[in-house]
Amino acid sequence: MSQNRGVVVLTGGTSGIGRIAATTLATAGWTVAVVGRDRAAGESLAAESSTASGMIRFHRADLATQARVRSLAAELRDGYARIDALVHNAGLSGSDRIETADGIERTFAVNYLAPYLLTHELLDSLRASAPARIVTTGTELHRRATLDFENLQFETGYDARRAYSRSKLALMAFTLELAARLPADSGVTANSFHPGFVPSTGLFRDAARRTRLLVRLAGLVPGVGTSPQAAADRLVRLVTDRTFGERTGVYVTGDGIEEPAPEATDPALRERLWERSAALVGVDPAWP
Repeated sequence: MSQNRGVVVLTGGTSGIGRIAATTLATAGWTVAVVGRDRAAGESLAAESSTASGMIRFHRADLATQARVRSLAAELRDGYARIDALVHNAGLSGSDRIETADGIERTFAVNYLAPYLLTHELLDSLRASAPARIVTTGTELHRRATLDFENLQFETGYDARRAYSRSKLALMAFTLELAARLPADSGVTANSFHPGFVPSTGLFRDAARRTRLLVRLAGLVPGVGTSPQAAADRLVRLVTDRTFGERTGVYVTGDGIEEPAPEATDPALRERLWERSAALVGVDPAWP
């Protein structure tokens, strides 16, 4: 990948670690296609990048709806001659169970199904631009989750923390399964990273009031959590470091490369999740 002409698609890039990462990449000469819901934040970020070596372009999209994910993909394919990296950083945690227009539980839709579908829609562009990378923002909370296929979207017994953790376990399993399915000569790698606990992130803006308060208080305790800059640097490293252009199917934390939870590495569970996901978004499960 060229650090002078490379194009990075970054979801969740208008706030928190995504915003810092977008600015860092643009300063280094990358063109960053930032995807987010907040038009004002996105347009101000793009304006701030006007003096950078690269540039930031904002694409407004609510990733909760599959139609918008598909139209976003078309917009990106038409707007960029190449895509060198696709970073799935958008995420949310909601206090209540809300279904999207597609009838999907919102946390599962945004945190997992949107990356699955957007990757499907942009994979040809990534292959054509190879060497290319797919990066997902994970969390150690995936270790606390299970994939209950009989109640995958918490149709019963919804709990916000469990729904968030499950969506991240699904995302981790998808990343590893994608890495396994992509041919070695495809030139596309797929890796995940844990940014650490970043109290100042906007991740919990839709969470229950008690959760938002606890996160805010944690941020006031010295030594607790990871700084937004350190977390963003971790993201940038997976996009730019040569190591992750050569290695695929790895999970990176502050301690280096670690083994994900057993459920995420179970081939049978990953295949079952892949096929269920394909059915939920209406694509052929035989991809890629």
